[in-house]
Amino acid sequence: MNKLIDIQSELKAPKGQYNRFGDYKYRSAEDILEAVKPILKKHECYLTLSDEPVSIDGRHYIKATVTLCAENASDVKVTAYAREPETKKGMDESQITGAASSYARKYALNGLFAIDDTKDADTDEYANQTATKQTSNPANKKATEKQVNMLRNILKTDEQISWAQTKYNISDIEDLTIEQASRIIKLYKEKKENRPS
Repeated sequence: MNKLIDIQSELKAPKGQYNRFGDYKYRSAEDILEAVKPILKKHECYLTLSDEPVSIDGRHYIKATVTLCAENASDVKVTAYAREPETKKGMDESQITGAASSYARKYALNGLFAIDDTKDADTDEYANQTATKQTSNPANKKATEKQVNMLRNILKTDEQISWAQTKYNISDIEDLTIEQASRIIKLYKEKKENRPS
């Protein structure tokens, strides 16, 4: 446990990824692993990562478990889940599973190393928390058919679709609320207006 405390205090995991459509930086599981490996070596520890597909209420999830191991010490395990979307434009089934695995592993690593992604308002994690609070309010109705059609014309690339799914923790555009759909449409219009002619 003392080694884990030391690793947590020493670890600085940079946000090495950038989402062009959402204009924000974020960290991936790979960023965390790259930052933590030298610290693990210093403290004579190692990690193992494993995935397991599970079905909950008819939906498919990837259960990722990260285990911190050290000689003569009990292992410390943290588990996280990520739901596979039923479909994702431009991805085959193995890619969908791989994306869910990466997402679940990232949150298992966050839990183990006490990485708080929610503190920065420019992160998708912050947006997910905000979206969860909004969707729990019955006053927030689903996006209208007109909004959904407009969004399907706006979100054309895999990166744009992935951004919306991650930002609002949805599996399909139809899962957005009216307010969330309005925000994306507004963002798109602002970006279009600011493009050089």
